[in-house]
Amino acid sequence: MHLHGDKIKFLEEKANQIRQSIIEMLIEAGSGHTAGPLGMADIFTALYFHLLKHDPKRPDWPERDRLVLSNGHICPVLYATMAHAGYFSLDELGTLRRFGSRLQGHPHRDYLPFLETSSGPLGSGLAQAVGMALAEKIDRGRASNKFIYCLMSDGELDAGNSWEAIMLAAREELHNLVVIIDRNNIQIDGFTEEIMPLEPLTDKWRAFNWHVIEIDGHNFEEINNAVGEAKAVFAKPSVIIANTIPGKGVGAFERKYEWHGKPPNKEEGAAAIRELRTLWGRIQSEHE
Repeated sequence: MHLHGDKIKFLEEKANQIRQSIIEMLIEAGSGHTAGPLGMADIFTALYFHLLKHDPKRPDWPERDRLVLSNGHICPVLYATMAHAGYFSLDELGTLRRFGSRLQGHPHRDYLPFLETSSGPLGSGLAQAVGMALAEKIDRGRASNKFIYCLMSDGELDAGNSWEAIMLAAREELHNLVVIIDRNNIQIDGFTEEIMPLEPLTDKWRAFNWHVIEIDGHNFEEINNAVGEAKAVFAKPSVIIANTIPGKGVGAFERKYEWHGKPPNKEEGAAAIRELRTLWGRIQSEHE
């Protein structure tokens, strides 16, 4: 799908709004993850507002694409994006992590039926996505135009069950499976390459017989082109390694692993929202 200038401007504005919603949610909840949700806002915006085949008015539409969030702790970006896309009211975002809320700290499908899966233990989402893609292939074969997207963190590639799913997907030649890795280089205790080195990451996925694409996860044209390329591959599953900046958009949070699992307080959050609003003003000027 082609991206023209007006659509890119729209996506940049929407991503900025989603980042502001994430900060507002975290302030209200007083708990939650900051770095990952901000870093993945552009990917989620591109998916829900340009790339996914879905219908917020018919969330159970049989022909929809499926999106599986494996790293469920970044759910504020999923909730915010779905609300902005029209799945539920923006006002409900203020209930994040409250007792009895539909918006729990990890997505729970029984509470929010618009979700495809419940997320929890890291590394399990890819196995779920492989099952969905395999079922679709069995039902419809290679003629199917329904795609399964699995979003993963880089840190969860420390989990062995991720690699079991990677092997099975390659064996079954699941061309309808697209994995997007949030390659932000951090996890809760520090930098990935200091805790459990992942590099050379692209070579590892290729060795497991996947089609590998590496992109700037904040460039909408690269995101769009990567998904288009992945959908055109018929012999194997595809993985998009999206290099992202954790905490993207807020200078005080960017590239700092300490923000992986903590929320901003009211003062930090207010400053973050001011910065995001200023950033959007600069973006508008660039497009004029």
